[in-house]
Amino acid sequence: MNFIIILIWTLINCIQGSTGEVTTTCSRWSVLEVFVQALMVFESLWYTFGGGTRLDVGHITSPKLTVLPPSTEELTKERRAMLMCFANKGFPSDWSLNWKVDGRSRAQEASRAVLQQDGLYSWSSTLTLTQQEWERGVSVLCEATRSGGSAVIEVRAEQCVA
Repeated sequence: MNFIIILIWTLINCIQGSTGEVTTTCSRWSVLEVFVQALMVFESLWYTFGGGTRLDVGHITSPKLTVLPPSTEELTKERRAMLMCFANKGFPSDWSLNWKVDGRSRAQEASRAVLQQDGLYSWSSTLTLTQQEWERGVSVLCEATRSGGSAVIEVRAEQCVA
């Protein structure tokens, strides 16, 4: 059985001298009564868990992965290759994005999960390679993982020739 505790607060004002004039300069709050009541009806999860806890309910959905290759201008002027991996329409929010270059993990930060209007989540992560690595034709994997599931997309420089 669940119980709810209800506190009733009152504002206590100080009375000034013999005039009985009420001033707010020394007012304070005080608990007037405390009730404990058994809950016999369904209560909203908002009240059960509080405002800071989130409960995700839905089907596990692997996100759709898309990798944006580096621009030609970036390769020639900045001599680097920046790739961006977008993970879209995944559920729940605890998927993580990881990069592998020629089979070796590359540590990169990913954005926090963003809740979309359809109740699914999206994330993104950026990987920076040298121009030489990219043009050598390395295998780049973006992988979304969570316990019990994964989604992978591979991209190579030769696939991205305009």
